[in-house]
Amino acid sequence: MTASVMIQGAGSNVGKSMLVAGFCRVFARRGLTVRPFKPQNMSNNAAVTPDGAEIGRAQAMQAMACGVPPSVHMNPILLKPESETGAQVIVQGKRLTTARARDYAALKPRLMGAVLDSFRQLQAEADLLVVEGAGSPAEVNLRAGDIANMGFAQAARVPVVLAGDIDRGGVIAQMVGTQAVLEPADAALIRGFVINKFRGDPRLFDDGYALIAQRTGWPGLGVIPWFPLAHRLPAEDAADLRRKGGAGGFLIAVPQLNRIANFDDLDPLMTEPGVRVEIVPPGQPLPVEADLILIPGSKSTIADLAHFRAQGWDVDLAAALRRGARVLGLCGGYQMLGQTIRDPEGIEGAPGSVPGLGLLAVDTVMTPEKRVTLTQAVHAASGEAAQGYEIHIGRTEGADRERPLFLVENAPEGAVRADGRVMGSYLHGLFGADGFRRAFLGALGAETGSGSYAQDVDQALDALADHLESHADCDALLRIARDGV
Repeated sequence: MTASVMIQGAGSNVGKSMLVAGFCRVFARRGLTVRPFKPQNMSNNAAVTPDGAEIGRAQAMQAMACGVPPSVHMNPILLKPESETGAQVIVQGKRLTTARARDYAALKPRLMGAVLDSFRQLQAEADLLVVEGAGSPAEVNLRAGDIANMGFAQAARVPVVLAGDIDRGGVIAQMVGTQAVLEPADAALIRGFVINKFRGDPRLFDDGYALIAQRTGWPGLGVIPWFPLAHRLPAEDAADLRRKGGAGGFLIAVPQLNRIANFDDLDPLMTEPGVRVEIVPPGQPLPVEADLILIPGSKSTIADLAHFRAQGWDVDLAAALRRGARVLGLCGGYQMLGQTIRDPEGIEGAPGSVPGLGLLAVDTVMTPEKRVTLTQAVHAASGEAAQGYEIHIGRTEGADRERPLFLVENAPEGAVRADGRVMGSYLHGLFGADGFRRAFLGALGAETGSGSYAQDVDQALDALADHLESHADCDALLRIARDGV
């Protein structure tokens, strides 16, 4: 029988995704066939599987830790927020509907079948499944119909290890309080705990560690220090965006959109020694001294364009261009750079048309068909090849498409303004290709290194596995998985 264990968090952002990736690499290196699984994820940072479906970016990283391609079954339910109260619901890689929060609660019981189906399919191909929860099981007001934490663990009969984040403070209350609010049957599934993100001498927490074990009856599986190479792994969601990356002299400024999506495009750029990436939060001006302003992807292009203008970023962008900056828009950012965005069917809101930023001679029409695919591309200027992916709705056409940024199967993709200073593309992920990244940045005057981004990520996963082997009782975790419930 396939062993399985679920890492749940005593709160959000306790490091569950990284722990699961690290444990996947630990046990894969021991010769086990390992698969990650997250029943439900909420993120606009999606990955594309080889068969053209969507899953959470974190599960794609966890698949990499296992040494296997990503699969829709690793994340059967993906929620992509489109507004403060609604999200697109992706089921086994395909869009099912858009639901408001209160309506999704009624939908969840119907989704448990897909969750369990995907779980069983992974069980059939693996020795061990390492499962990631979502948010916290202590949110007992959401327990009815739950498919992400204890509801799933009960249905699939999977033992749980609870992770706490000591970096925020109050970790003893997190752990003891979680047990206190859980129903006894749910609390009984928890077979141990780990303390994550410790800074300093872990012996200083010996008394607190013992107190948690005494109050809960759960065995401790380790106090895990802060992982110093965490910045070399792709961030899962916007809460993880670093304000700055790199220390070089070439400045890339990135406006932090409300519905920023697929911002893993920035990670490879942050590894270049001659590059500094600055994430500009709302309320702060875009730096007019920037060498490149990169407008990232968006889950709601029209709403984020209004947000962009509300910050005065359109004025800052024009000033930066006058000073010699270049501009690159990716996916939703590409659509914003055009003359108009038309949404005749009201896909993103009320039907209508809005003016774009007017920096590219292209126009976009929103369409209900969604393009999700892996894409092989060639950079038109340098001839460098790269693999990327597309996740978008809408078609973009216009005169500047006659100067494509890329060629895909010899067809034009993206657009470049006649003076070469404004560019747009629907392709994500291309900066992970070392040759293209160096050619693109070098042509703009940036100094680049000679490293491999993919190797950097792989080495960071190995370092994470070493970190967990040193500080967590991985043998005990494996025993919990094999003993089951």
